[in-house]
Amino acid sequence: MAETEPIQLVWYTLCAILVATIVVKLKLMKSSSTSALHGLNLPPGPWSIPVLGHMQFLIGALPHQALRRLAQQHGPVMLLRLGHVPTLVLSSAEAARAVMKASPHAAADAFASRPVYAAADIFTYGGENISFARHDSRHWKALRKLCTMELLSPGRVRSFRPVRDQEAARLVRSVAGAGGAAVNVSERLKVMMNDVIMRVSVGDRCRQRAGYLEELDRMLDLMSGFNLTDLFPASRLARVLGGGSLKAAWAVHQRMHGIMEDMIRDHKSAMDSELEELEAAPASSAGNDADEREEILTTLLRFQRDGGIGGIAITNENVAGVLFDVFSAGSETTATTAIWAMSELMRSPRIMAVAQSEVRRVLHGKNAVTEADIDSGRLPYLEMVIKETFRLHPPVPLLLPRLCAVSSKVMGYDVPAGTTVFVNVSAIGKDEDSWTADAGDFRPERFETEAVDYGGTDFRFLPGGAGRRMCPGMMFGVSNIIIALACLLYHFDWKVPGGESPEKLDMAESYGITARRKTELLLEATPFVR
Repeated sequence: MAETEPIQLVWYTLCAILVATIVVKLKLMKSSSTSALHGLNLPPGPWSIPVLGHMQFLIGALPHQALRRLAQQHGPVMLLRLGHVPTLVLSSAEAARAVMKASPHAAADAFASRPVYAAADIFTYGGENISFARHDSRHWKALRKLCTMELLSPGRVRSFRPVRDQEAARLVRSVAGAGGAAVNVSERLKVMMNDVIMRVSVGDRCRQRAGYLEELDRMLDLMSGFNLTDLFPASRLARVLGGGSLKAAWAVHQRMHGIMEDMIRDHKSAMDSELEELEAAPASSAGNDADEREEILTTLLRFQRDGGIGGIAITNENVAGVLFDVFSAGSETTATTAIWAMSELMRSPRIMAVAQSEVRRVLHGKNAVTEADIDSGRLPYLEMVIKETFRLHPPVPLLLPRLCAVSSKVMGYDVPAGTTVFVNVSAIGKDEDSWTADAGDFRPERFETEAVDYGGTDFRFLPGGAGRRMCPGMMFGVSNIIIALACLLYHFDWKVPGGESPEKLDMAESYGITARRKTELLLEATPFVR
């Protein structure tokens, strides 16, 4: 995806809105917004212009990078106006803690909801999934409980080991099959992560896996950037000018919905057949761990058939919404992180040598890498490499936005109700006050003395968020990443094509919801002779 094309398109359209409405808006703003905010101790921010607010600071730049630069001038708690939407940007661990820490008090609920974005609303069936549902809705609580206790529980994640082992072996075969030619490591890792997610979600029998993944890529493109209807929610002109992208979103949604309906229908038919066979078989023939081995879709449909969870019925829209979360978050973020990890390893031959030595020592004499050989902390340095990659390259640099539901205070500043809240985890990960003066350097050894995990309790390190909205599949994703990297480091030696210096490897990011590499990672692989 081009770095600036989506946001430049918005810029050109915004200029049209500016010319058409600036006079009227100036009059309205003087009479209404000033009086509504009178007497409040609002967070600081840069200068703004009528109608557009602070959008001019985001033009031609990646949002998380532009917002980090602004925060360096105006502080870690910064109030912007994007179009007509008041937007709070948090860029320090302390500020993130103030809005994300789980608490039994009512104040913790003030920032637990999501703003309603037009494209996301379409793709999630109006918030029928987990990521964008209202935090106080009964179905969100039921689905999140189902996800943490059943779909992605530690036992279920372990039960997916055979799938990870098989797909990791397939990754090795695909790289070895390149025959000395440059390997598109980005593409190989994306294929592996997609295949793992699809197999554990819907199994091997899905006839439309490729079609769904194609539509998923289109969906991620459409959800990137700013839609005019989100920036100017009360503007009829914005709805007209932004209607084209929403029509495209509806078209993609309809195709995805059709594929999902086919998946659900096929699985229900297979489940009915299996139930008939089970009823006809002796009772002793059923295994006690059969539920842990089933695909995520089968588990969702089993709970749907049995009346839901906690008295809350599960609809087909809920099922499709949860699978949307699993596919979009599970494959894209894990592939992005694995690709960045390989990129950083290539840029630092010393770190690559240490990580590779560890992997080859632990797996000495093995013909293939299996998860059983590398779990239980047997690769501590590689685990630190992954953490350091998450710190410098969080896959979602601006965590999914939150909504301030009631007027609140953050670090002494007043935050009006209706304010959208972004936590810039990319800026937090590079904050020298949290990570010392070398925060911009890739140095995995820092985690030898930093007791940091993925639980969202250390607000300097939030790759999966924290609190009520924390990603429930974080450990599932890490399991996929570590076996992929272990395979690549164990079976191959790597170099940059053309004899170029690895230190000059292009590390530019692309524009999108996730911070992908701007260019594909192309490397030469030489099989390691054991």
